[in-house]
Amino acid sequence: MHSPSSTLELPVLARPDADQPIHRLPRWLKRRVPKGNANHFTAGLLDELGLETVCDNAKCPNRMECYSQKTATFMILGNICTRSCGFCAVSRGRPEPPDDDEPQRVAQAAERLGLRHVVITSVTRDDLPDGGADHFYRCVVAVRGRTGATVEVLTPDFIGKPAAIDRVIESAPEVFNHNTETVPRLYRRVRGPQSDYRWTLQLLEQVKRVRPEIKTKSGLMLGLGESVEEILDTLADLRDRGVEYLTLGQYLQPDTKRFLPVLRYLKPEEFTQLGEAARQMGFVKVSSGPFVRSSYHAREMAEPID
Repeated sequence: MHSPSSTLELPVLARPDADQPIHRLPRWLKRRVPKGNANHFTAGLLDELGLETVCDNAKCPNRMECYSQKTATFMILGNICTRSCGFCAVSRGRPEPPDDDEPQRVAQAAERLGLRHVVITSVTRDDLPDGGADHFYRCVVAVRGRTGATVEVLTPDFIGKPAAIDRVIESAPEVFNHNTETVPRLYRRVRGPQSDYRWTLQLLEQVKRVRPEIKTKSGLMLGLGESVEEILDTLADLRDRGVEYLTLGQYLQPDTKRFLPVLRYLKPEEFTQLGEAARQMGFVKVSSGPFVRSSYHAREMAEPID
């Protein structure tokens, strides 16, 4: 089992009272909105091609920054999710059938944006026999056929179906990302009754077993009541499955009360300490900070180490 150095000074994250949510946003979570025509170009192109992004649908706080740099995380298989996670702003309900032309439109957008690293994610599609795995495969192949970009997939758990995971692996993305999101104790509360912590670990382990050259990546959002010990135990589980890339970010409650409340805002220095602990545990690339999200600055994280 991996563990951080005993000499590292770690933050003490006391488990807060679940009935005491925090409403005031701290100063380090307030930021200026980037300006410029690139933001409008990106939004206009996505609208022209009829593409969804997790940036818009999940109300990501980094949307304006990423759009202004002509980058976005493509969200395939529609904008309606079949799960009801307590943290996610994406709409839930009964989705439409997959759009057969979507892979080519994703590839066209990647080409016109000049992307060097393409991140493809999706809503969860428990209504489909393969959870949308073949659609992921077709999107990766389409991007490869039109660009020279590296590709990162950020997938759901496919209800723990090995054949579906294998289908995505066949597309040979450079990075296979699947978010852990939270610690085991909070898993069902945060991710809903359809999710299982074991499926997350099995998926990441399967990718490494089948294609060891694919870099695996996962991330957690913090501030939901987890302790530092629980965070480190979860990171140890990920390292034991060979995960190399890690993201740690602050959970921010979407704009309605039906979502889970924030129980703690971690200070930037606490994220720095946790990031250092993760590196000492053996993670090759770590991005840890209040605004970090699973695909934030994904290209930089995916670049080889000299």
